[in-house]
Amino acid sequence: MSDDRPEIGTRRAWRHIGPGIVVAATGVGAGDLVATLIAGSRYGYALLWAAVIGCVVKIALSEGSARYHLATGSTILAGWRSLGRWTGWYFGIYVIVWGFIYGATAMSASALPLAALFPAVPLKAWAVACGLGGFAFVWFNRYETFELVMKLLVGLMFVIMVGLAILVTPSLPALAGGLAFQLPEGSLFYTLGLIGGVGGTVTTAAYGYWTQAKGWRGPGWVPVMRLDNAVAYCVTGIFVIAMLIVGAQLLNAAGIALADSDKGLLGLSDVLEARFGRAIAVLFLVGFAATSLSSLLGVWQGMSLFFSDWWYQLRGREEGGHEGSAAYRCYLAWLTFPPMLLLFADRPFLLVIAYGAFGALFMPFLAVTLLILNNSSHVPRQARNGPLANAVLVAATLLFAVLAIQQVVALSG
Repeated sequence: MSDDRPEIGTRRAWRHIGPGIVVAATGVGAGDLVATLIAGSRYGYALLWAAVIGCVVKIALSEGSARYHLATGSTILAGWRSLGRWTGWYFGIYVIVWGFIYGATAMSASALPLAALFPAVPLKAWAVACGLGGFAFVWFNRYETFELVMKLLVGLMFVIMVGLAILVTPSLPALAGGLAFQLPEGSLFYTLGLIGGVGGTVTTAAYGYWTQAKGWRGPGWVPVMRLDNAVAYCVTGIFVIAMLIVGAQLLNAAGIALADSDKGLLGLSDVLEARFGRAIAVLFLVGFAATSLSSLLGVWQGMSLFFSDWWYQLRGREEGGHEGSAAYRCYLAWLTFPPMLLLFADRPFLLVIAYGAFGALFMPFLAVTLLILNNSSHVPRQARNGPLANAVLVAATLLFAVLAIQQVVALSG
């Protein structure tokens, strides 16, 4: 595709929308569903504003990452390397540890609704099948097919979850009151976690790689990227609000508590079946499966692109991340096969500590580096951060720093 600026506001511009849907779908997984449902069950609509702010923060992070790709013709990893070689080593260690543990987490989360729908097949067998299915799909398909499947999964989960929110009959006055920046007693760190967690972590930085895979090149594509990103996170915001409504209307009013893990979603399925019948419970499990599988496929594809860029730059080559490259396929295998060992054993304690520590530090690292890179002379003046982008990134840095301290303290406790 050319570097010419697409015509904004025409059907042609809207037809380009896709990478943002991919990054948003990847970032919203089973853990986000649980966190949002529990927020609604504990505090009603009081933390609605936090979910909305979380989407705004993720818009800023993913937009900043993709803008750097488009404006410089380089990648975010190349930008990090310009800040010092330590950034490359930090990312490399993090993405290897992260991939090992996340692989098992994603397979387990995807297996839960499938095992509930088809209980004759054991949970671990479903987890292995999900991992192998994701591996085969990403190995044999290119971005165009991947994006199409992700859009179908997003459409499925969106229609089901929003339909569920309508079914439980939300209180519109209470919903509007949830935008009043209330902070219920004892909810501070839970609120910060809701802002920081919904909508993705490391995958927000993968957005630039998906814009490149889409064929977008040059600063002329920045307006289309912003449209794409905004639409995607508006869809995410509506999805998150729908889950908060379900938590507030169905769980908070009845005093029902869910387990604070992915298995809590199976508890919601039981509640739905008791209230609305088996058909609605099955539809919810289908939406749960679409949510988990979209995250799995997004990570299997996007983080493999990310890793291959890191590998080639580590070796002094400027090829960036390419689908089908040896490094791409090696990381795809790393996400799939070694984590299967964790499905059959308890997670090693030291590995969990390393995963938590590196994960806590990544989001403040991303926010700070985007502040530095997108205000630097490496980025054309017209594509640098404006006052609003800088303000949001500064606020995100402070938020994620507090969350990082909280998580590190929890790990050492």
